[in-house]
Amino acid sequence: MKIGYARTSTSDQVAGIEKQVSDLNAYGCDLVIAEHVSAVAGERPEFDRALAMLRAGDSLVVTTMSRLCRATKDLGHIQERLEAVGAGLEILDLKLDTGTAIGRMTLTIIASVAQMERELMKERQSVGIAKAKEQGKYKGRKPTAQAKAAEVLRLKASGALTNDEIATLTGIGVASVYRILKAAEPVSA
Repeated sequence: MKIGYARTSTSDQVAGIEKQVSDLNAYGCDLVIAEHVSAVAGERPEFDRALAMLRAGDSLVVTTMSRLCRATKDLGHIQERLEAVGAGLEILDLKLDTGTAIGRMTLTIIASVAQMERELMKERQSVGIAKAKEQGKYKGRKPTAQAKAAEVLRLKASGALTNDEIATLTGIGVASVYRILKAAEPVSA
Protein backbone atom coordinates (compact mmCIF):
# COMPACT_ATOMS: atom_id res chain seq x y z
CA MET A 1 0.00 0.00 0.00
CA LYS A 2 1.23 3.50 -0.85
CA ILE A 3 0.17 6.17 1.63
CA GLY A 4 0.66 9.73 0.44
CA TYR A 5 1.29 12.58 2.86
CA ALA A 6 0.67 16.21 1.91
CA ARG A 7 1.40 19.16 4.19
CA THR A 8 1.39 22.93 4.11
CA SER A 9 2.47 25.22 6.93
CA THR A 10 -0.76 27.20 7.00
CA SER A 11 -4.35 26.71 5.93
CA ASP A 12 -3.90 29.72 3.60
CA GLN A 13 -1.80 27.60 1.23
CA VAL A 14 -4.76 25.85 -0.40
CA ALA A 15 -3.20 25.67 -3.88
CA GLY A 16 -0.08 24.05 -2.43
CA ILE A 17 -1.96 21.28 -0.70
CA GLU A 18 -4.22 20.68 -3.70
CA LYS A 19 -1.18 20.29 -5.99
CA GLN A 20 0.45 17.83 -3.61
CA VAL A 21 -2.74 15.77 -3.27
CA SER A 22 -3.15 15.75 -7.06
CA ASP A 23 0.46 14.62 -7.60
CA LEU A 24 0.17 11.89 -4.96
CA ASN A 25 -3.07 10.58 -6.47
CA ALA A 26 -1.53 10.65 -9.97
CA TYR A 27 1.43 8.65 -8.64
CA GLY A 28 -0.98 5.93 -7.57
CA CYS A 29 -1.21 6.35 -3.81
CA ASP A 30 -3.93 4.18 -2.31
CA LEU A 31 -4.63 6.79 0.37
CA VAL A 32 -3.61 10.45 0.69
CA ILE A 33 -3.53 12.16 4.08
CA ALA A 34 -3.20 15.95 4.22
CA GLU A 35 -2.76 18.49 6.98
CA HIS A 36 -2.03 22.19 7.53
CA VAL A 37 0.70 22.39 10.16
CA SER A 38 4.30 23.57 10.37
CA ALA A 39 6.95 20.85 10.38
CA VAL A 40 8.73 22.85 13.05
CA ALA A 41 5.70 22.67 15.36
CA GLY A 42 6.41 19.07 16.29
CA GLU A 43 2.74 18.02 16.59
CA ARG A 44 1.55 16.50 13.33
CA PRO A 45 -1.42 14.25 14.14
CA GLU A 46 -2.22 13.34 10.53
CA PHE A 47 1.41 12.46 9.85
CA ASP A 48 1.43 10.23 12.94
CA ARG A 49 -1.78 8.62 11.69
CA ALA A 50 -0.17 7.93 8.30
CA LEU A 51 2.86 6.32 9.97
CA ALA A 52 0.62 4.20 12.22
CA MET A 53 -1.18 2.79 9.17
CA LEU A 54 2.01 1.57 7.45
CA ARG A 55 2.81 -2.14 7.41
CA ALA A 56 5.68 -4.22 6.02
CA GLY A 57 6.09 -3.60 2.30
CA ASP A 58 4.11 -0.33 2.36
CA SER A 59 5.54 3.05 1.36
CA LEU A 60 5.05 6.55 2.68
CA VAL A 61 5.06 8.91 -0.32
CA VAL A 62 5.70 12.67 -0.24
CA THR A 63 6.10 15.12 -3.11
CA THR A 64 9.18 16.85 -1.64
CA MET A 65 11.40 16.28 1.38
CA SER A 66 10.40 19.66 2.82
CA ARG A 67 6.87 18.27 3.29
CA LEU A 68 8.33 15.49 5.42
CA CYS A 69 10.78 17.20 7.78
CA ARG A 70 13.21 20.08 8.29
CA ALA A 71 16.16 18.53 10.11
CA THR A 72 18.42 15.52 9.63
CA LYS A 73 17.63 14.21 13.13
CA ASP A 74 13.89 14.33 12.33
CA LEU A 75 14.51 12.42 9.13
CA GLY A 76 16.49 9.86 11.12
CA HIS A 77 13.59 9.35 13.54
CA ILE A 78 11.12 9.00 10.67
CA GLN A 79 13.38 6.53 8.87
CA GLU A 80 13.73 4.48 12.07
CA ARG A 81 9.94 4.36 12.48
CA LEU A 82 9.52 3.25 8.88
CA GLU A 83 12.22 0.58 9.14
CA ALA A 84 10.70 -0.73 12.39
CA VAL A 85 7.57 -1.77 10.50
CA GLY A 86 9.36 -2.68 7.27
CA ALA A 87 7.99 0.27 5.30
CA GLY A 88 9.79 2.48 2.80
CA LEU A 89 9.83 6.14 1.86
CA GLU A 90 9.41 7.63 -1.60
CA ILE A 91 10.09 11.28 -2.43
CA LEU A 92 8.65 12.12 -5.83
CA ASP A 93 10.64 15.20 -6.88
CA LEU A 94 13.91 13.41 -6.06
CA LYS A 95 12.78 10.14 -7.65
CA LEU A 96 14.03 8.57 -4.44
CA ASP A 97 12.97 5.22 -3.00
CA THR A 98 14.47 4.01 0.28
CA GLY A 99 13.66 0.46 -0.70
CA THR A 100 17.27 0.30 -1.93
CA ALA A 101 20.58 0.85 -0.13
CA ILE A 102 21.48 3.61 -2.61
CA GLY A 103 18.13 5.28 -1.94
CA ARG A 104 18.72 5.25 1.83
CA MET A 105 22.25 6.65 1.46
CA THR A 106 21.12 9.34 -0.98
CA LEU A 107 18.35 10.41 1.38
CA THR A 108 20.79 10.83 4.27
CA ILE A 109 23.17 12.92 2.14
CA ILE A 110 20.38 15.13 0.80
CA ALA A 111 18.98 15.72 4.29
CA SER A 112 22.42 16.67 5.61
CA VAL A 113 22.98 19.17 2.80
CA ALA A 114 19.51 20.68 3.30
CA GLN A 115 20.13 21.13 7.03
CA MET A 116 23.52 22.72 6.34
CA GLU A 117 21.89 25.18 3.93
CA ARG A 118 19.34 26.18 6.58
CA GLU A 119 22.08 26.66 9.18
CA LEU A 120 24.14 28.80 6.78
CA MET A 121 21.07 30.89 5.96
CA LYS A 122 20.43 31.51 9.68
CA GLU A 123 24.09 32.42 10.15
CA ARG A 124 23.97 34.92 7.27
CA GLN A 125 20.75 36.35 8.68
CA SER A 126 22.36 36.83 12.11
CA VAL A 127 25.37 38.57 10.54
CA GLY A 128 23.04 40.84 8.54
CA ILE A 129 21.01 41.73 11.63
CA ALA A 130 24.16 42.50 13.64
CA LYS A 131 25.43 44.74 10.84
CA ALA A 132 22.07 46.53 10.57
CA LYS A 133 22.01 47.05 14.35
CA GLU A 134 25.49 48.63 14.22
CA GLN A 135 24.23 51.03 11.57
CA GLY A 136 21.07 51.78 13.57
CA LYS A 137 18.84 50.34 10.85
CA TYR A 138 17.51 47.33 12.75
CA LYS A 139 15.38 47.89 15.78
CA GLY A 140 13.86 44.42 16.12
CA ARG A 141 10.22 43.71 16.79
CA LYS A 142 8.34 46.48 18.54
CA PRO A 143 7.41 45.41 22.07
CA THR A 144 3.65 45.04 22.20
CA ALA A 145 2.98 43.91 25.75
CA GLN A 146 5.13 46.48 27.55
CA ALA A 147 3.52 49.26 25.53
CA LYS A 148 0.24 48.27 27.18
CA ALA A 149 1.63 48.03 30.73
CA ALA A 150 -0.16 51.16 31.95
CA GLU A 151 -3.48 49.89 30.61
CA VAL A 152 -2.94 46.47 32.22
CA LEU A 153 -2.16 48.09 35.59
CA ARG A 154 -5.18 50.40 35.32
CA LEU A 155 -7.52 47.49 34.51
CA LYS A 156 -6.10 45.38 37.34
CA ALA A 157 -6.46 48.26 39.79
CA SER A 158 -10.16 48.46 38.95
CA GLY A 159 -10.47 45.03 40.57
CA ALA A 160 -13.30 43.98 38.28
CA LEU A 161 -11.36 41.85 35.79
CA THR A 162 -9.39 38.62 35.86
CA ASN A 163 -5.97 38.38 34.26
CA ASP A 164 -7.48 36.37 31.38
CA GLU A 165 -10.04 39.11 30.75
CA ILE A 166 -7.33 41.78 30.87
CA ALA A 167 -5.30 39.82 28.32
CA THR A 168 -8.30 39.58 26.00
CA LEU A 169 -9.17 43.27 26.32
CA THR A 170 -5.60 44.45 25.71
CA GLY A 171 -4.79 41.93 22.99
CA ILE A 172 -1.74 40.50 24.74
CA GLY A 173 -1.04 37.09 26.21
CA VAL A 174 -1.93 36.09 29.76
CA ALA A 175 1.74 35.43 30.49
CA SER A 176 2.51 39.02 29.50
CA VAL A 177 -0.18 40.27 31.90
CA TYR A 178 1.43 38.28 34.72
CA ARG A 179 4.90 39.63 33.83
CA ILE A 180 3.65 43.23 33.84
CA LEU A 181 1.91 42.75 37.20
CA LYS A 182 4.94 41.03 38.72
CA ALA A 183 7.26 43.80 37.53
CA ALA A 184 4.94 46.37 39.13
CA GLU A 185 4.94 44.64 42.54
CA PRO A 186 6.83 46.51 45.25
CA VAL A 187 10.19 44.93 46.07
CA SER A 188 10.35 43.66 49.65
CA ALA A 189 13.66 43.85 51.49
